[in-house]
Amino acid sequence: MAEQLIGVHVGPGLTETNELDDGGPLARAAEMDADAVQVFLADPQGWKKPLDRPDAADLLASDVAVFVHAPYIVNVASTNNRIRIPSRKLLGQHAAASAAIGAAGMVVHGGHVLAEDDPAAGVDNWRKTFSRQAEDGGFGVPVLIENTAGGDNAMARELAAVARLWDAVGEFGAGFVLDTCHAWAAGWDLTRVVEDVRAITGRIDLVHLNNSRDPAGSGRDRHAPLGSGEIPLELLVGVARAAGAPVVLETPGDAAGHAEEITLLREALG
Repeated sequence: MAEQLIGVHVGPGLTETNELDDGGPLARAAEMDADAVQVFLADPQGWKKPLDRPDAADLLASDVAVFVHAPYIVNVASTNNRIRIPSRKLLGQHAAASAAIGAAGMVVHGGHVLAEDDPAAGVDNWRKTFSRQAEDGGFGVPVLIENTAGGDNAMARELAAVARLWDAVGEFGAGFVLDTCHAWAAGWDLTRVVEDVRAITGRIDLVHLNNSRDPAGSGRDRHAPLGSGEIPLELLVGVARAAGAPVVLETPGDAAGHAEEITLLREALG
């Protein structure tokens, strides 16, 4: 069995003038002995199209796996045209830019609808997003939908909601990202979460292995270092082992702390 990839979220790795910031993501991977990095391609809170990266050729040629996180503002589920339509456009632009650097997948949050909306409308908006992109040849990179921590009308907070979403998008090859902090915050049972998710989606493509600063079921998305949050470390290791998918740490801390977490996790997974 191949060794599980363990990586870290490193942000854009670029300056405001689109130059490499202190060597960029590959330098961060080397610094932490990471097998993978997760990057932003633009401001995660902005609507601007990603620029061509100066390290695109290096990322393509590297043995380090690259995952892209789409901007947090993307919400293709929304019934608000002023949010949904730009979100679809931005998602397509980020997918093209992700493919250009050989990304293994592009992570996007499930999004939500407003309190007065029927969540079924959000599910159908997701279906239309995949369907319309398929007519244009697809996204060019695996689109990985991530479970979320809170929100009553969220598309991917409750397992039942994930099931409704997958009924609509599963046929398009949508991938799934399991975030342990989000799952904990939403009240999912981490002792069986991999089994529960796979029963719905048939797959887990990536694990965001994050501890939580808050108790189970809190609905709060506040990450903690791997060994010092509310989730027992052995529970997190168990999720990673059961999933067997690449792992990305989105934990707070500096490069030295992340290097320690990678070493700890690598030894625990054996």
